[in-house]
Amino acid sequence: MKLTRIVLVLSVLLALGACSKFKTYHGPAVTRVVVQKSERKMYLLHYNKVLKSYDIELGFRPNGHKQFEGDGRTPEGRYYIDRRNPESQYHLSLGISYPRPVDVEVARDIGRSPGGDIFIHGKPKPYRKYVGDWTAGCIAISDKDIERVYSMVRDGTIIDIYP
Repeated sequence: MKLTRIVLVLSVLLALGACSKFKTYHGPAVTRVVVQKSERKMYLLHYNKVLKSYDIELGFRPNGHKQFEGDGRTPEGRYYIDRRNPESQYHLSLGISYPRPVDVEVARDIGRSPGGDIFIHGKPKPYRKYVGDWTAGCIAISDKDIERVYSMVRDGTIIDIYP
């Protein structure tokens, strides 16, 4: 009887752990993230080898480089992952180091703020079944996918975002 309870408790704990949004990853290090906006794809690389690829959704005006806050565009260029938010309203999120000094200068030249808070994140309930670009400039993937990406990608990882 006591053994049965122990097995039952362990089974429940294992099941709860499997439901957690915090996954673990023990594979090769992700050395770079590549986003191909035109393909709506994101690739996690270990040097030149693709470890995983994901379908993505972008800013609601996906063509062109983000120039200012509210333009609906996703930035283009080389950035890095600079923070993570385990309590994101978008399930989980990884921050992208936008804006760079050059982004600030371009926005300032046109009298605007460059904005910020650009993330790779999951999809909130209103957008889970929506297909298409809808973010304010972020890179959206499914909640299941952001759980995996969140576990694989470390702060400081380079992210190259191409048109």
